[in-house]
Amino acid sequence: MRKFSLLFSLILLALTWHSCDDPVYTPKPRSYPRVDFPEKAFRNFTEDYCNFTFEYPVYAQIQQDTKFFEEMPPDDCWFDVYYPSFDGRVHFTYVDLSQPTNNLEALRQEAFSMADWHNKRANFIDELIIKTPNGVSGIAFDIDGPAASPFQFFLTDSTQHFVRGALYFNTQVKADSLGPVIDFVREDVLHLIETFEWK
Repeated sequence: MRKFSLLFSLILLALTWHSCDDPVYTPKPRSYPRVDFPEKAFRNFTEDYCNFTFEYPVYAQIQQDTKFFEEMPPDDCWFDVYYPSFDGRVHFTYVDLSQPTNNLEALRQEAFSMADWHNKRANFIDELIIKTPNGVSGIAFDIDGPAASPFQFFLTDSTQHFVRGALYFNTQVKADSLGPVIDFVREDVLHLIETFEWK
């Protein structure tokens, strides 16, 4: 019995000694890439190829579309508000409602369908009604979750002009780590909508 007790003590001591050498793993706290946000400041969009103006960030660039599926865009007023520091863009498309082939209700339905397409991955979509003193109305789609586009909108005067915008980032980073950037750019887009005016 004494031998058994001594053997058991030696095994226990060996196991304890061996376990002291094993590293102890602890989970690292959740972290996100550091993003240095620029100071908010805006300038006027006054490009002569569009029938409207608005304020956009000084840290963004306007890039007019020159190709749409290897062809010319349907209107000169197709462009992006490009954020080089975030590699993100707000794609703008314009439709002239005075043309008989362009129907406001069909364009509205298309905007709803394009926002709804992201419902496959989104947690939810919040629809915000837009009506400004500048004669601009429309709807913004605030899309929460890992969808490709976190924010879309359309603006119209109901008779002559229809503008659609959609925010995209050129990244596969998950929505939660991109969240602060999305929030920052969303504020810019809301400011753009508030200052939007037909010429």
